[in-house]
Amino acid sequence: MRRIRVIPVLTLQNEKLVKTIRFKNPNYIGDPINAVKIFNEKEVDEIVILDITATKEKRQPNYKKIEEIAEEAFMPFAYGGGITSLNQIEHLFKLGIEKVVINSALATNLNLLREASNIFGSQSIVASVDVKKNWLGKQTAYTNSKSEKINLPLFEYVKKLEENGAGELFINSIDLDGTYLGYDNVLIKSISELVDIPIIACGGASKITDFYEVMQHGASAVAAGSLFVYQGAQKGILINYPTQEKLAEEVYKKL
Repeated sequence: MRRIRVIPVLTLQNEKLVKTIRFKNPNYIGDPINAVKIFNEKEVDEIVILDITATKEKRQPNYKKIEEIAEEAFMPFAYGGGITSLNQIEHLFKLGIEKVVINSALATNLNLLREASNIFGSQSIVASVDVKKNWLGKQTAYTNSKSEKINLPLFEYVKKLEENGAGELFINSIDLDGTYLGYDNVLIKSISELVDIPIIACGGASKITDFYEVMQHGASAVAAGSLFVYQGAQKGILINYPTQEKLAEEVYKKL
């Protein structure tokens, strides 16, 4: 039996918890601090909190809100959104963040990744890649909430992220975000065959067995948003997380 990390992803807009579908149409879920308190009770492995408008609005991370959340989080807590400098990363770690998730800044500044890994340790630096298929079906990396395409071919880009010090890759499928269609297992397999660092798969999870499937294709950990904030076909808002017994039975024991 092999235990893996099962990570809720909470997306913030204007300090509120929201959930998107294919990175569009954010739906209000509730207060992020209340969600974190519930996840505390459910003993989650770790959480990722992403401010999805910080980069688009060209602003710094909301340190006040992040500190409030960090004070309530009993689990390891990773934050992403608006991170562009070493000073910001240092400030976030001082607030109690265990890992930073960097996305848009890396498209033009791989030196930030390299320096951050050297100073703070690669284990605390997560490189995030948002992936979408173009009209020909080719997988392409995007940034700034899918508004800007990264010029490098996807697989060349993720290899550069590894070479420049990323401790983990957070691979998020834009096409599958919020769809409940399952992870992009083919994409994860392709990236896992290219890099040696851990891969967190995100985008599309609909059920616990999806975790097992994507792990079989090379993921090191799994992340999900909708699965942990909605319940039922009508998508009623309910913060939830499977018990360790259920995860052991349906995922861990099979690995």
